[in-house]
Amino acid sequence: MSETYESSGARLVFDDAGTGAPVIFLHPTPADGAFWRPVIAVLEGIRAIVPDLRGHGGSELGRMLPIGEFDRVPDAPVLTMRQLAADILFLLDHLKLDQAFFVGCSIGGYVLLELWRRAPERMRGLAFVCSKPQPDTEPGLAKRAATIATARQDGAAKVLDGMAENLVGATARKDRPQIVAELRAHMTLTVEALVSVQAGLAMRPDSVPTVATINAPVLAVAGGEDASVSPQNMEAFRAAPGGCEWQLLERAGHAAAYEQPKTVADLIQNWLRHHTA
Repeated sequence: MSETYESSGARLVFDDAGTGAPVIFLHPTPADGAFWRPVIAVLEGIRAIVPDLRGHGGSELGRMLPIGEFDRVPDAPVLTMRQLAADILFLLDHLKLDQAFFVGCSIGGYVLLELWRRAPERMRGLAFVCSKPQPDTEPGLAKRAATIATARQDGAAKVLDGMAENLVGATARKDRPQIVAELRAHMTLTVEALVSVQAGLAMRPDSVPTVATINAPVLAVAGGEDASVSPQNMEAFRAAPGGCEWQLLERAGHAAAYEQPKTVADLIQNWLRHHTA
């Protein structure tokens, strides 16, 4: 059963199950925490803590978001990585956890990088799945603005339908035709949440310099069919001074953890065993 906590005026939802080393799983947008269920079902000996990020799933967006930071859409509210990281720190305090391991996919990984800047002492290890430290390129910023315009004009459903399709790699779409619909069922963002998230992603900082400061162990898992985060982008994690275990899943897209849950779970399990022994 989901539990709730408060952060900066919003009621946020999380699941907390299992015993063992605590591991916080941060999902990609626009999915919710259920994205991680197939992976967690395979993992053993961990306490899996899975929040719905602000504005996703059962978590409220809140009414205190800044406006004006994304100059291409100056009236857009911005769900910053700073706010999302603050929400996770509130969750750690709520659970009275001094430290945890962290696993993040896409925006979840961007939040991990912000957490490292803010509270590295609370992070025993960071696993990045289809996430990158680089900021948006100019074409990427233009695409964010266009997505916001489409959401405002045509509604959230049209945008979410396209995102669900783009998240999944070609191999998974061929082998499991139902997977896109499965993922789409976990995408319930409102137009306001979509706008806020896209603006926040556009305004995330360059985290390549941050990687050079990560002295905790890193796991990086790239998807060879990922249209959003290339394996080349993820090569940057090799610079982490705490050591980086780098893996490529050649036939996986941006939703690699959902497409190949057993493979990703095995990688996470082995990484955790190595660093909890």
